[in-house]
Amino acid sequence: MNRFKVILKFLLDQKSTIGYSLMALFTLGGERVFNRVSFQCPCNHQQNFAYGLTFLLGPAVVLLVLGLFLSTRFWKLFTGCCLNPKKLLPKKNNCDSLPELMSVFWGACVVPIMWLCIALMSGTFYECAASGLKKHLVVDHFCKNKTIKCLEELAQVPCERSKLPSEERAELRLMFKAQSQILGWSIIIIAVVAALLGICLRYSCSEVSYLQLTFWKHYMEKEKEHLNTFTVKYASKLAKRNIKSFFENKPPGLFPLQTHEAWKKISTYSTFSKGKECYSNLHQYVEMRDWDLSLEEKPVQD
Repeated sequence: MNRFKVILKFLLDQKSTIGYSLMALFTLGGERVFNRVSFQCPCNHQQNFAYGLTFLLGPAVVLLVLGLFLSTRFWKLFTGCCLNPKKLLPKKNNCDSLPELMSVFWGACVVPIMWLCIALMSGTFYECAASGLKKHLVVDHFCKNKTIKCLEELAQVPCERSKLPSEERAELRLMFKAQSQILGWSIIIIAVVAALLGICLRYSCSEVSYLQLTFWKHYMEKEKEHLNTFTVKYASKLAKRNIKSFFENKPPGLFPLQTHEAWKKISTYSTFSKGKECYSNLHQYVEMRDWDLSLEEKPVQD
């Protein structure tokens, strides 16, 4: 039992790492499926570039949209922002929510970047796209010091239907793959450096200590966890109370419910800083609220 608890604690502590590892595996599997099942380069100058680029960037765009769609932080920021722009741009400083927006966008970009890197490391999509380029400067670079037929047969190289000598075809394919992998590693390096610089900037501009920031992160995780659990239980109680009242034809009992204004206050974006003694909007609401309830805030009867 103790070993099980140790293993469970380790898995919970490393859930982010495990999650990203699983996403990388699923992305790798998805790339293999696309490559073997659905991808077939048309091998002509008119379609190669568009076809290869669609398979390279299309899944990345879809994954980015799905990442934003599944992000609760994204919807928390944008829900109601058209009717109340101050929710997204609070106070007088319009840049207050910019770090959170960047954080949400960066979180949604992780899987698309994984897809691009894995697809570029494979080189198949890039080979098809690059072989369809029509710009003479690029094509001349590919066919430099080669036969005249290279310019005409370049689009046929990915399909092995080219009439070029076998050594020349192999050299071109190796060039395409090398360029694709260089581009993939460049994206990895840029993403890692950008992430490191962003984290360093965030921590260097912090008004509180590292340990207090760690405590705040743990608090926010636990608050979210307990809020979700309590919300489900509380909604279940309210649903049971209303259904029971309906079928028994009896008036429902008193049931405390928060006002719309209260929900808005705990749902707005806020940052943790030295000037605040509360760790979240919910914490601030329960600490600062006047508990001498007004008539509107008293438990109501449906």
